[in-house]
Amino acid sequence: MTPTVLDAHALLAYLQREPSYGTVRDLLTDALAENTRLLIASVNLGEVFYGTLRRWGQKRLSDVEQLIPRLPLEIVVADMALVREAALLKATKKMSYADCFAAALAKMRGGRVVTGDPEFKEVEAEVPISWLPRTS
Repeated sequence: MTPTVLDAHALLAYLQREPSYGTVRDLLTDALAENTRLLIASVNLGEVFYGTLRRWGQKRLSDVEQLIPRLPLEIVVADMALVREAALLKATKKMSYADCFAAALAKMRGGRVVTGDPEFKEVEAEVPISWLPRTS
């Protein structure tokens, strides 16, 4: 199975039940059924946490923090190799540094990124992207 990397946009779509909720839910369900894990960089999980806190408050953040360990996610802590790859992307692409971590992780693991964030168009030639519908 090709490694699948979720960026913050994808996980937030699931947590906030946005229109692409079903697509991400299906990825999580398939991962459970196949006894595999979807990948998320720790930096991108940090984006999920601060986005949840800003939009929904501390109670919702606490709920999310309790849910995350029950999901079939492998949280990849940013080591020197991942930091370097993300920095190389940031130096040459018009993307947020956090998004560069998701792209770098997919590139390093030979996987794809699941996202609806248009910034990832910058790396489509280097990293396969599975596009979710864009929401505002």
